[in-house]
Amino acid sequence: MMLAFTSPSCCSVHTSSTCHTLLRELEQIWKDIGETEADKNHMLSELERECLEVYRRKVEEAANTKACLHQSVATKEAEVATLMAALGELNINSLKQPEKKSASLKEQLALVTPLIDALRVKKDERVKQFADVKTQIDKITSEISGYSNIINAVSSLNLEDHDLSLRNLSEYKSHLRALQKEKSERSQKVVDCVNEVHSLCGVLGLDFGKTVSDVHPSLHETSLGQSTNISVSALESLEQAIFRLKTERKVRYQKLKDVAGLLFELWTLMDTTREEKTKLSRITCVLRLSEAEVTEPGALSLEVIQQISTEVERLTKLKASRMKELVIKRRAELEDICYKNHIDPDPSTSADKSSAMIDSGLVDPCELLENIEAQINKAKDEALSRKDIMDKIDWWLFACEEENWLEDYNQDYRRYSGGRGAHINLKRAEQARIKVTKIPVMVNALINKTLAWEDEKQKLFLYDGVRLVSILEDYKVVRQQKEVSKKRARDQKKLHDMLLAEKESAYGSKPSPRRSSSFRKSNGYHANGHGSVTPSPHRSSMSCATPELLTPRSNSVRHNGYFKEMTRLSTGPLNFVAMAKEDTVSFSSISGSDPESPLQA
Repeated sequence: MMLAFTSPSCCSVHTSSTCHTLLRELEQIWKDIGETEADKNHMLSELERECLEVYRRKVEEAANTKACLHQSVATKEAEVATLMAALGELNINSLKQPEKKSASLKEQLALVTPLIDALRVKKDERVKQFADVKTQIDKITSEISGYSNIINAVSSLNLEDHDLSLRNLSEYKSHLRALQKEKSERSQKVVDCVNEVHSLCGVLGLDFGKTVSDVHPSLHETSLGQSTNISVSALESLEQAIFRLKTERKVRYQKLKDVAGLLFELWTLMDTTREEKTKLSRITCVLRLSEAEVTEPGALSLEVIQQISTEVERLTKLKASRMKELVIKRRAELEDICYKNHIDPDPSTSADKSSAMIDSGLVDPCELLENIEAQINKAKDEALSRKDIMDKIDWWLFACEEENWLEDYNQDYRRYSGGRGAHINLKRAEQARIKVTKIPVMVNALINKTLAWEDEKQKLFLYDGVRLVSILEDYKVVRQQKEVSKKRARDQKKLHDMLLAEKESAYGSKPSPRRSSSFRKSNGYHANGHGSVTPSPHRSSMSCATPELLTPRSNSVRHNGYFKEMTRLSTGPLNFVAMAKEDTVSFSSISGSDPESPLQA
């Protein structure tokens, strides 16, 4: 039949036999039913058409399946190519090309599926490697740049567009190693800076945590998930902090050095004991080191500097008290030198003024002491230059004293008695007369030497504030007046003796001799029958004298009284009339003392 002949040649033998068997069964059934040939042909045509439809549908399904398989193979091959390109592998077309031509689509699909699975696994591993490297790069970059947020490496990595080849991975790793090296260097530098800040804070006694936290909190304590800041700004901030700390260390070291220098001076000046020095030995030993070598914790803290400053302040107050005593002592030495050399000391550094200036704080005791020391040296130089003249003044005053003693000796009516020691006084009187005769020459020589000294020094020679030449000139004038007085007294005595002789001759009796013990001048000079006068100087001042050193002192107690009275007489006008009148009164009192005197009668 047609149906049997139209069966596909590609059907298997089993299928053909089955179709023929079924067709014969169908014909037998139609025959039993009694179908006509036309109905049979019509039903066979329908059956053939339905079979063709089934074949056509199956062919279409097979074609679609083939297309899908082909698309799958193409997709797989494209994915393989993409993965291979991303991974940097060799081209898949160069591999197994002969097998591809002879293999079916399913075989090709079966062939490419394991490859793509392997490539996917390899890609995932490569992505993980890239993600790990990228994560480390981003983390180190964030630490170097100073940003704390770390970008997710996987999300930032575009898996489709990025090169996942070993070459690219090697470049990433090279970049990572470079960053790790830079991080290591920066971390070491940060650690060194932080350690230096720690050391400086320890030396200065500052809070390290607060100091380093002001730069960046991560430098002190790194919390969980927070990395240490090793950025350029952090390093710059650390370097600035180190610079500030070093500057502060330099300032404090210099301040400690200055204060300790004052302390050492005070120790030397105050003779501080070793036990007191030992209390601050730990602090003062710091000065034996240079500024950079000071590493002991708290060595330059404010407490240490304040401790030394307090000690310096205490010693300064003690020094002021002792310096006041020393100033007064040195002033007394100056006055003693001036007193012995009859020089007036400078009144600006007198004991009262010096004490007041030290108490008020207007002057530094050291400066005042230096000023007094300078005055002492000046007074010593002055005394040395005056020594020759002062020695001659002492000889002159001694001669005047001997003259005064000789006057008293001449008035003693018992001087020729044979009493005890009379020969000694007689010998002294002979020597005193020799010295008295040399007084005029001595005075003239002293005046000449004093004038030569004034010409050389270009200033006046002052003795207790009075010019010595004026005193000596006045002494010469007074001595001449005394010589005149002596001569007048001798003439009056001769006249008196003559009157007594006449009285004796007239009355035949001789009155008992009387001696007046009150034959003394009231002007400070001592007179006797011989008319000798001895100067008794006192302290005076002249308007023309401007002494450089004040406060007069006497070289010896015995000379002071004579020179004071001499100075008093030399500074006032001499009254010759009054002197003559005094002599007349003295003579009258002598001549009138005898009740039997004819003058009184």
